Amino acid sequence: MPLMHPILFRYGNIALYTYGLMLAIAFLTGITIAKKEAVRTGMDPDQIMDLSFYILVAALLGARIFYILTDIRRFVDDPVEIIRIWNGGLVFYGGFIGAVIVAMLFMKKNRMPVWKTADIMAPGLVIGQAIGRIGCLFAGCCYGKVCDLPWAITFHHPESLAPVGIPLHPTQLYSVLAKASIFLYLWLHRKNKRFDGELFWQYVFLYGLMRSAIEFFRGDFRGQTFINVFSISQVIGLSLAVFGGLMLIYLGRRHQKSGVS
Repeated sequence: MPLMHPILFRYGNIALYTYGLMLAIAFLTGITIAKKEAVRTGMDPDQIMDLSFYILVAALLGARIFYILTDIRRFVDDPVEIIRIWNGGLVFYGGFIGAVIVAMLFMKKNRMPVWKTADIMAPGLVIGQAIGRIGCLFAGCCYGKVCDLPWAITFHHPESLAPVGIPLHPTQLYSVLAKASIFLYLWLHRKNKRFDGELFWQYVFLYGLMRSAIEFFRGDFRGQTFINVFSISQVIGLSLAVFGGLMLIYLGRRHQKSGVS
């Protein structure tokens, strides 16, 4: 696939990495959607913009730290690799944890309604993730296992992070399609939600299931496994799905009892 170029262009010592560009596009797309949703729901769009900035910083730090912890010996041997984020190496769950902690602190300080705000952020968050995975495809990170399926992809670029010249599961594209589907569902459902928090926890539930399923096809280093079957990401994903389902039940019942959103 000739479009899979880790570097879009070079000018002397300056290089524009496709992965970084896609992350920037993902962030801009996510905050644009969140801002529009804030206006639609009567929230302060400037507060949502500020919150988005803090979430971005916390998510990048958390995602990078989590990735480093999965293969810490590699970074001990080459500490400079820690800052080479353009080579890929961001784990969503680390970013999610970091983003949630910072978001909760920000919302508490500014007295923002937690679940209403979370619903505003959810569609932009998941479409941003989908766009970010396109960056993974270009860079070659998060690649799949070897396969001989008709839709297998083969990386040829010498600077790709994926094995070159071998047909692989297009796990990046699996992820893009799954997240785009979640976004479409949330976007169509957002005006008909029954209670605040419903969109966010539906996102958590669906993402956890999707991520756990796609993990079976991943071929890159996944860190330690549980019972030699499940990766750490799968265990976390399944846990999130269960917790998301329980939160939907809890908030739904609370809504029925109170009779208000």
